Amino acid sequence: MGDRLLKVNHAGENGAVAIYSAQIWLARWTAPSLVQDLHQFRADEQGHRALFGHALQQRNLRRCRSYWLCWLGGWVLGCITGLAGARAIHATTVAVEKVVLQHLEQQLAALAGEDENAASIIAQIVTEEQLHHDHSATHSRDSGWDRIIHPIVSRATKSVIWLGMHL
Repeated sequence: MGDRLLKVNHAGENGAVAIYSAQIWLARWTAPSLVQDLHQFRADEQGHRALFGHALQQRNLRRCRSYWLCWLGGWVLGCITGLAGARAIHATTVAVEKVVLQHLEQQLAALAGEDENAASIIAQIVTEEQLHHDHSATHSRDSGWDRIIHPIVSRATKSVIWLGMHL
């Protein structure tokens, strides 16, 4: 179970890096005030991806089959929301991170007493993911974008996680 979760998380972090990369690219024109925050968020996600990548190497595991699918989906999502501007970018972060945080909590519960090493690795990213969520939540409330983006992005994120768990 720990192996599968680490692989899926690695792929998910790759998708998160793609989201922020695309948003940075477009936010230079649509939301320049966010570019610095987006660079920090991307750096955090790159660190998470490296952490999971290192764990996969230590366990002699190949990356998840959904790795590049996550990148592609993340890039498309980042482009669409990056074009829409600051509030859409924030709403996307809130929607993704809400699902991710729920998924991480479930993972930690499932791994307790089963694979403490995997649980420890997963626990290392929870605080930063929560910070991304909370920071963006303060900027996306009542924007209209959250009502549009949240259900779509939440379902898409859950679907990608499910797919990664079953590939």
